[in-house]
Amino acid sequence: MQSSNPLLDIRNLSVEFPNRHGSLFPVEDVSLHIEPGEILGVVGESGAGKSMTGAAVIGLIEAPGYVSSGEILFDGNRLDTLSYEEMRQIRGRQIGAIFQDPLTSLNPLHTVGRQISDTIMSHLGLTQKQARARALDLLREVGIPAADERINHYPHQFSGGMRQRVVIALALAAEPRLIIADEPTTALDVSIQAQIISLLKRMCREQDTAIMLITHDMGVIIEAANRVAVMYAGKVAEVGPVSQVVHDPKSPYTAGLMGSIPSLTSNAEKLAQISGSMPRVGAMPSGCRFHPRCPYALPRCAVELPPLEIAGDCKVACWLYHDNARPGPVGPAFDEGHRRAQQRPLHIQTEELCRINGLKQHFDVSPPFLTRLINRTGRQTVRAVDDFNLKIRRGETFGLVGESGCGKSTVARTLVGLYKPTAGNIALEQSRTAADGTASRVQMIFQDPQASLNPRWRVLDVIAETLPPGTLREARVGKLLRQVGLAESDGVKYPHEFSGGQRQRISIARALAAEPEFLICDEPTSALDVSVQAQILNLMVELQEQLGLTYLFISHDLAVVRHISTRVGIMYLGRLVEWADTDVIFDTPRHPYTRLLLDSIPDLSKVGRTRSPLAGEVPSPLNPPSGCPFHPRCPIATELCKSERPAMIGVESAHVACHAVQEEMAVQYPKDLR
Repeated sequence: MQSSNPLLDIRNLSVEFPNRHGSLFPVEDVSLHIEPGEILGVVGESGAGKSMTGAAVIGLIEAPGYVSSGEILFDGNRLDTLSYEEMRQIRGRQIGAIFQDPLTSLNPLHTVGRQISDTIMSHLGLTQKQARARALDLLREVGIPAADERINHYPHQFSGGMRQRVVIALALAAEPRLIIADEPTTALDVSIQAQIISLLKRMCREQDTAIMLITHDMGVIIEAANRVAVMYAGKVAEVGPVSQVVHDPKSPYTAGLMGSIPSLTSNAEKLAQISGSMPRVGAMPSGCRFHPRCPYALPRCAVELPPLEIAGDCKVACWLYHDNARPGPVGPAFDEGHRRAQQRPLHIQTEELCRINGLKQHFDVSPPFLTRLINRTGRQTVRAVDDFNLKIRRGETFGLVGESGCGKSTVARTLVGLYKPTAGNIALEQSRTAADGTASRVQMIFQDPQASLNPRWRVLDVIAETLPPGTLREARVGKLLRQVGLAESDGVKYPHEFSGGQRQRISIARALAAEPEFLICDEPTSALDVSVQAQILNLMVELQEQLGLTYLFISHDLAVVRHISTRVGIMYLGRLVEWADTDVIFDTPRHPYTRLLLDSIPDLSKVGRTRSPLAGEVPSPLNPPSGCPFHPRCPIATELCKSERPAMIGVESAHVACHAVQEEMAVQYPKDLR
């Protein structure tokens, strides 16, 4: 299973963080290897030790942490014994790094061209002119349009996807043989994600570069990686070829992760989920670290740690296989929710709860008057939302999707009153229960629960903030905590004492405190592990059933949108271009943008599939195209598309704004379109 000369060979690696009570081991006895030209995926929940393993390889463990035992060999030479200066010679030149947040890797005071050129001159010894030419080639190679112009731009002048491409160019600048890619596609749109993955695979194929791809996105692993290592609580639980690990998992933990992933074809009411949470580094259970959460745990699992041993084409650390206690795959028990659950009964009414007519949200981003006067420039207006129309029915979940910059979050913030509309109106139908104000009827759940919770307040105070005066605070908060799956005693704790999934539950409890009818959910699960995501999605379904809630669910994860939504709207450059029932959108998409967006989704059933990424970028809302805003990227655009904006028309349950599609529909449904 391993060649004699892997490029990277990690042997029994342990990372220790000493403290006054003893020592913590976030990584313990980890062994992995990567061949030249290979992509090794490393997956697991937050706290599994993925990023710490990558940091150990590149020598970026923060003090007081250090590699306490084991070996890290790069091309046969040990890295873990090198001095700081010796490691600096290798870092960047031989081993590159791509981090999750590109802004932390880029200097905001320097142009991207200077940053790449400086790296090239430092490691390759080229002249400034040669380095700049090489930087320009790299920007073109990673797909930066108009590279001659963009090389002189600063990081803040690029979109998130473009900044990530710049970071990849920076990682490639010194032509390294190994790249540590830590969550390089997290929170990116599926179209940008597809472009990044395509680029990484091309690097491995053409330059024989090896990549350690650290992520919690199994779709990315299935598409990009050759092998995958699953980590849990600082140890490797399973490692092997992607097709084997994904479709025939040996470890119950791997099976649980796979069962937690929403399917594009499943109508299950609930996702399978792993109970409990990852143990804290300082409170590891005895025996197998997964046994408190494992439905197959044996008595031996609680007292003895299983070794990582061969099981077919894989290696697995599980007593079920070593003792032949349960031969065969363990996935079905976790996947039972997918196999048995029927589509949930929906209590959607024909009555409208919210109606949005002609909503416009424009932002003045003009420079100061004096600057405009000197440069002879006029006012600049970003048309974030431009003539947006939507009706949402009581009890439904309306999914809103689209690329970054299309205006989804702006719509959400306008609905809850954080922005005052430039034009148009938002109407909420009369409440069925009480004459409460709009603020209490509409609440919002944000993407990052840590940023939306006051770190200095106890959970009790965070949730009680929205309660009306005179309410029995502690009793009401206790009920809300139980409702979202937490304990009443959690009310006296502070947000930092909870995991990411638990903090999101607190955010939901705070939103429910005002007894809303309408919840605006802006990327509520995008930053969560798949196991925690499953818990939150299941909770949202249960609360909708119990309380009759209505959701506007915004996400770039189309599998999640299909799982939870009853209707879906596709948004592009401030407008809806198509909306329909969920099954109609996913099974028979009509608008070219919808089709291309769906083609960008990773398919969990097809290992190694190459997606078809959308070409080009979303046009700037400062200067949107005339006619149909999608026509510069559309494969079927006509002259009419360049001059006239299409209106939204509907046939049966589908509504689409596209000249070409409307011509087809006029032939198919001539009476309906009169």
